[in-house]
Amino acid sequence: MTERTAWRICRDNAWWSVFGKKRGRNGRRPGPPVHDDLVQRDFTAEEPHRLWLTGITEHHTREGKLYLCAIKDVHSGRIVGYGDTSPLDGHGVTVMRYHDALAAESPVFSWVDPDERSAAGMCYTSGTTGDPKGVVYSHRSVFLHSMAACTGNALAIAEADRVLPVVPMFHASAWGLPYASLMAGADLLMPDRYLQAAPLADMIQQHRPTKAGAVPTIWNDLLQYGIANPGVDLSSIDLVACGGAPVPQSLIEGFADRFGVQIIQAWGMTETSPLAAVGRPPAGISPAKEISYRKRQGRAICGVEMRLIDEGGLPVPRDDKSVGELEVRGPWVTGSYYRLEDTERFRDGWLRTGDVGHISPDGYLTLTDRSKDVIKSGGEWISSVELENWIMSHPDVAEAAVVAMPDPRWQETALAVVVPAPGREVSADTLHEWCLRNCPEEIPHWWIPNNWTFMEQIPRTSVGKFDKKVLRAKHEQGELPVVSN
Repeated sequence: MTERTAWRICRDNAWWSVFGKKRGRNGRRPGPPVHDDLVQRDFTAEEPHRLWLTGITEHHTREGKLYLCAIKDVHSGRIVGYGDTSPLDGHGVTVMRYHDALAAESPVFSWVDPDERSAAGMCYTSGTTGDPKGVVYSHRSVFLHSMAACTGNALAIAEADRVLPVVPMFHASAWGLPYASLMAGADLLMPDRYLQAAPLADMIQQHRPTKAGAVPTIWNDLLQYGIANPGVDLSSIDLVACGGAPVPQSLIEGFADRFGVQIIQAWGMTETSPLAAVGRPPAGISPAKEISYRKRQGRAICGVEMRLIDEGGLPVPRDDKSVGELEVRGPWVTGSYYRLEDTERFRDGWLRTGDVGHISPDGYLTLTDRSKDVIKSGGEWISSVELENWIMSHPDVAEAAVVAMPDPRWQETALAVVVPAPGREVSADTLHEWCLRNCPEEIPHWWIPNNWTFMEQIPRTSVGKFDKKVLRAKHEQGELPVVSN
């Protein structure tokens, strides 16, 4: 990064700034609209920034302050805003409206030809297991990642598609979908900040996207909205890429049954640009077996290698049973964090993902947990992900998250946090008895939670994942009323 860095404070979908900086002299650096401490820590440590790009929805912190105006050295550069920029008036900063900034510049511009390995942009991790970390993407890695995303066994984006990324720009560049769409010549639909089920459903019905991507919570909200409003039509979508968290079987089946829409899982991280694996079922498989593949995170896409490592650092066999920590490497997988030495996460060219799972003989990855979310009860492991997916298959449950809570006998045990489906009532005893009666063979009876708490909404991170760090903290502070069986 150089003094020609351009910061984009990202929330909405002003891709004019992103594509312009990709090809211009500036590196694109989307900053998340949350993590005020991150803004003070990393943004102020930079060389003086010459250009800031922002929208009115991005000026307010949780305390209602204008954090952009508090950033060190922001006064030495320019702020280009769009929308109503009047809230920035009187704060000692110079603001240019977007159209005024364009009018002040010459229409003739000499495009630069940057080194393909130079920084093209940077995103931050969501901070679900610790502080957010910066990941720098090169022009080369963005180009190669876009090529891989367009391939047939990945997302198969083509010129005839209309792509709807229901993902913010600061979340791994909206999963790279805008760049892949540009490469393929596909249309791009941007929902701005309107990520609620009703406006999304209206947008889909009006503009008829063919491919879309979002975290499971977004699609679950849309499914519940469709159930409550039977006339909703999402059938234009032929492929939903769902990632960021494991996808419940009930969600996959719900979209297929109600809308005729195919959901596949796509796995990746900010560190992997993010696409690394896609869960397309293999060709020729029977419809009855398809669901077993759709529940998996998928096979590594061309260009990415993955392996599982045990606690001793040795490779784990691909037998669909042996569990290990997932490590990945490839041309768009980062080898370090921005201005941060982290020898624990990088080993011999491999990225230690912190995800735990198993791989089948035909290469399909199944993640059973994050290493920091695994529950160890009496010396045995409990998979929170498998429990969550099973509990969410109950017709009266909209969402479920499972975290560890201390236990005097077993050291840890499972605590299930449940959001009832709209208009439904459900109790701890009802759920416990249902789980015992209907428990699939892959879930031992002793996994089933004896402790339950009910909420109107599970806390989420800035990218829509369940924030288990917050749930654990709330339990430790006595803020979660627990019902025990």
